[in-house]
Amino acid sequence: MNIAEIARMAGVSSAAVSRYFNNGYISEEKKQAIQKVVEETGYRPSVQAQMLRTKKTKMIGVIVPRVASAAVGSVVEGILSVLNQSGYQMLLAVTQNDPDKELEYLSAFDEKQVDGILLSATVFTSEHRRLLKKMTIPVVIIGQQFPGSCCVYHDDYQACYDLTTHFLENGRERLAYIGAIRQDKAVGEQRSRGYQDAVCDKGLDELAQRCVVAGFSSESGYEKMKELLGRYPDLDGVICATDEMAVGALQYLKEQRISVPEQIAVAGHGDSDIVCVTSPPLTTVHYSYEKSGELAVQMLLEILEYGKTDMKEIMLGCHLVVREAES
Repeated sequence: MNIAEIARMAGVSSAAVSRYFNNGYISEEKKQAIQKVVEETGYRPSVQAQMLRTKKTKMIGVIVPRVASAAVGSVVEGILSVLNQSGYQMLLAVTQNDPDKELEYLSAFDEKQVDGILLSATVFTSEHRRLLKKMTIPVVIIGQQFPGSCCVYHDDYQACYDLTTHFLENGRERLAYIGAIRQDKAVGEQRSRGYQDAVCDKGLDELAQRCVVAGFSSESGYEKMKELLGRYPDLDGVICATDEMAVGALQYLKEQRISVPEQIAVAGHGDSDIVCVTSPPLTTVHYSYEKSGELAVQMLLEILEYGKTDMKEIMLGCHLVVREAES
């Protein structure tokens, strides 16, 4: 079977069949006629032939730091919700939070294996900046602001500022903060700065020093909660940069028979499913992770279709989700 035979059997032109397989415009009547023949014959176009003819792979490379993350999962779901309707497929690469692996995948994908890249990065080194400038295919960044590149990110600073202010206004004035590495501009630097500015704006400058850095896991949150209580036994609240850290902090407090939230309130960031089922449920910040994936892939597809996009930098908002664990 070939396109000419499909066209003859469907009673349409070869050009119409070509547009059908390349998601071009054809009338609904012709589309149904071609689809009927395709279903009857089981015909599938040659991917290799399409690539040689169009110079397109119809593949989008998606680079993420890890898969064991509710936030990353939501971003990927958002990407797929658009890609599944676009005729493109996704090639997923997981870096396990290794910046060098991000560089390896960027270089590999740039060798014409995909038409464009969606990069969910945590840190940007000088090598990242150099490589991104020389890429020959379009790249859209998710989760971080990167001036000069198309990106979709959240207002992480305001999110943590508002959460900290909420704690302070509810009588929690002996706070501490469990954060992430500062090289991560969004989760590390911006959220940490939001916490520190909020306590200083309330005249509690000494609380700005009550900060520790954890890894992106509940185990690390557990260890850092233990460390904070050893240094600041008067704590009445702890804010964590992620929900995973907050779950670990909650576990340690429960093991020490410290009542949450009566003695120490706990909050995280991310509004993942896990914080809904902890006992007690945790206060958190909701980010539109799925929406960020949708917008990023729409931006990328627009570049691939028209060579440019009117969207350049998109900052999404967020909102507090107040639950029992801080009341």
